[in-house]
Amino acid sequence: MSNLYIITGPAGVGKSTISERIAKSKSKSVLIEGDDIYHQVIGGYVQAWKDGNHLETFWKVCINTIRIYLEDGYDVVFNYIVTPTPLKQMYEQFKSYTIKFIVLLVDENTLLLRDKERPEDCQMKERCITLLNSFKNNNYNKKNILDTTNLSINETVNIIETNNRFIL
Repeated sequence: MSNLYIITGPAGVGKSTISERIAKSKSKSVLIEGDDIYHQVIGGYVQAWKDGNHLETFWKVCINTIRIYLEDGYDVVFNYIVTPTPLKQMYEQFKSYTIKFIVLLVDENTLLLRDKERPEDCQMKERCITLLNSFKNNNYNKKNILDTTNLSINETVNIIETNNRFIL
């Protein structure tokens, strides 16, 4: 049976790095970067946090893509900014699979340092802190939160892989 890993957190927290490591550890897996899907829209593109965005269409594409891979026996690792509403939709769609939901968080200083390590055109700067505070205020279940401030990449992946607290 295929598994679904949903990795979320503010920009710069390490979603892509952790997601790629998890996907590479599986014998049959796919990594779906939500940003890649969101940026497929060219004409009419609006940033996700602005009015007139295409998030409704984005989530339809993501859910259908995830479904196809799960049904074909792939473990799916999906990362994007996942708030409670789309999380509920994803749970309803995929509750017959094992779903691990992980909210990666770090302290502000670590987040800004990690953001500076990204390519200049990908840096979010102070927006990272805005997103971090938004994640802290979203009332996620504490069992799904993983503070990686003092964890290595390998330690983080190991905790996600071996700890069942993240299962929805």
